[in-house]
Amino acid sequence: MSASRKGIILAVLQLAIVASLAAKYTIDRARFPRVWARTAVYDPNLPIRGRYLSVQLRVDADLVYENSELPMGINFFQRDIYLHAENGRLVASPAPTPTGLRVTRWKTRTGEIVTALSEPVDFFLPEHAVDPSWRKAGEELWIEVTVPKKGPPRPIRLAVKKGDTFTPLEIR
Repeated sequence: MSASRKGIILAVLQLAIVASLAAKYTIDRARFPRVWARTAVYDPNLPIRGRYLSVQLRVDADLVYENSELPMGINFFQRDIYLHAENGRLVASPAPTPTGLRVTRWKTRTGEIVTALSEPVDFFLPEHAVDPSWRKAGEELWIEVTVPKKGPPRPIRLAVKKGDTFTPLEIR
């Protein structure tokens, strides 16, 4: 077998792998629920990985915390959770078996108690896109995600919420 023939076979195999992954995600988007979740952005650029937003997803928690009065600035890690969509919200519930997903709960300077996924979700951006994490006062960045039965949520698109107005972003 010639080298060019081996190269063509390898290229076809790699293309089949990429196409099967794209098909899996397309089927998952149609099959699993999709919800919008408020984000906390903290890492908009890493040279090794390219342009992306690394966001923590805020979740509604059906979790029982031993101490509901959190001291200022203290983080509490909860046991393994599973995610599900409920009434258009991303909800974290205690998992009966290990899942690898965890939440962090903290109190902000304003006294608001925030519950978010411990592991970030990455949303990749085109090279010349404007960084959507920079928001004006009163604006919040939200992300639409697919919620699979197992594993972390998968990002789909971003939106900005200002007051009651919710505007999906066209990122190009």
